[in-house]
Amino acid sequence: MAAEIGGFAATRMAAPALRPAAPPAPTAAPAPPQPRRAVAARSLRTVAAETLTADLAGGTNGALHAQMNSEATTEITSLAVTANSRRKTKIVCTIGPSTNTREMIWKLAETGMNVARLNMSHGDHQSHQRVIDLVKEYNAQNTDGNVIAIMLDTKGPEVRSGDVPEPIMLNEGQEFNFTIKRGVSTVDTVSVNYDDFINDVEVGDILLVDGGMMSLAVKAKSADTVKCEVVDGGELKSRRHLNVRGKSATLPSITEKDWEDIKFGVENGVDFYAVSFVKDAKVIHELKDYLKGANADIHVIPKIESADSIPNLQSIIAASDGAMVARGDLGAELPIEDVPLLQAEIVQTCRSMEKPVIVATNMLESMINHPTPTRAEVSDIAIAVREGADAIMLSGETAHGKYPLKAVKVMHTVALRTESSLYNSTTSPGLVAPAQALYSEEFSPSQLSKMFGSHSTMMANTLHTPIIVFTQTGSMAVLLSHYRPSSTIFAFTNEERVKQRLALYQGVIPIHMQFSDDAEETFSRAISSLLKAQHVKKGDYVTLVQSGVTSIWRDESTHHIQVRKVQG
Repeated sequence: MAAEIGGFAATRMAAPALRPAAPPAPTAAPAPPQPRRAVAARSLRTVAAETLTADLAGGTNGALHAQMNSEATTEITSLAVTANSRRKTKIVCTIGPSTNTREMIWKLAETGMNVARLNMSHGDHQSHQRVIDLVKEYNAQNTDGNVIAIMLDTKGPEVRSGDVPEPIMLNEGQEFNFTIKRGVSTVDTVSVNYDDFINDVEVGDILLVDGGMMSLAVKAKSADTVKCEVVDGGELKSRRHLNVRGKSATLPSITEKDWEDIKFGVENGVDFYAVSFVKDAKVIHELKDYLKGANADIHVIPKIESADSIPNLQSIIAASDGAMVARGDLGAELPIEDVPLLQAEIVQTCRSMEKPVIVATNMLESMINHPTPTRAEVSDIAIAVREGADAIMLSGETAHGKYPLKAVKVMHTVALRTESSLYNSTTSPGLVAPAQALYSEEFSPSQLSKMFGSHSTMMANTLHTPIIVFTQTGSMAVLLSHYRPSSTIFAFTNEERVKQRLALYQGVIPIHMQFSDDAEETFSRAISSLLKAQHVKKGDYVTLVQSGVTSIWRDESTHHIQVRKVQG
């Protein structure tokens, strides 16, 4: 099925016996060390067959011995697959009344959806159950790598205004009140759903309605009422979201309703939780402990959207499985001009920790009601892609918008076009992760995996080949995604949960396949499946990676990178 063209294998060798030091060699100016990636690239490009042996680490504690064999491979680049033939940045779509049918979920998936988001602020368990069942049905029928993951987004401790029989028009300069008394709805006073609202606000605070669509200045307060003056007016409808600029409500991040929704997610085997209004890492640890006790393999994505989360950003992301830049409430609680800087910081923090990051909110807001986006929205998508986000998200655009499929198509085409200009370490140094090397005599399996992930990426980029990786835990596929190769990562796994989870990671196409005890037989089946799905064609070259902390078909201390030609 596939013929091996070249391979790179490394084995941790036994420590040599101690021996007297050799006499010093005559002094001479040492030649500057060459980057190992240059050595590997040159050996793969050579016209004459050669064998290269490199001692990558030495000393009495152990050595890393690498041997590279290559034949004439000048035809590789001429027959290579196009590096950017597939979109790598993933698209998260919120499912709602506009898209919660079987027909629409199928169309969203075919148009570009990678993750279906369930917004627990709306709908009930019955409606969300129907969506979960439809997504699982789609996944069962599509086994060629078009995987749709399921994300349950908790409502969180939102402060909302009460129900009003009809919208109340607020005019600039008008006095208007919020009360903690339940069921109040008059022309100048409505209820709020939070008893400590009186204690959380102070005279001089600015209240924002729906993230700033309207604003009111706090002028006075009594035992049960906050008296305000309208700064920016508009129509106040039922259950509008309220923020205090620069402050977070003193509510628990996970409410009683959230715990019910989380339990619902466990029962249905969702893939991710997006947790609203996370303020510190304690919330993440609490949820992960609950999931461990429930034997639930669900990853936790905190939504960075409160003022209190920013000082704790590092610890929150370190405790989590990624992060979401939830720009709506983030821009309400903090100065709006800080949001772009915070977005870049959150993306970079996640990338430095090798964790996925989603940029969300208002990306194509105008397409809720219009068939084409604003030029600023197009630029917003491109910026998120260039910063290195793993995924970009649609909310109301697909939940209740008039043009959900067009919104996904716009997001797909803009991301794809932007990606075509990336993956150049000179023009996009923030996106292309630097090559890894080993500098110490002792190194851990994870360090070795990082080096091989880095050099696998370098080889695939040099030869313009897709990468095939076999993984049981997903760790090597995640690592390769972190290094942002210019072509696609086909991640074959025999674990269904791992396949679902990898759908969120940039550049990864996860494929479920049972592994056999025969490595070559499994390789052949993998390439056959890629041929059948037209992901590769006869004559293409692929970079095949056998590495990672968990060994498959190899000794624990041995790692392989191979370049193979697809024979058909």
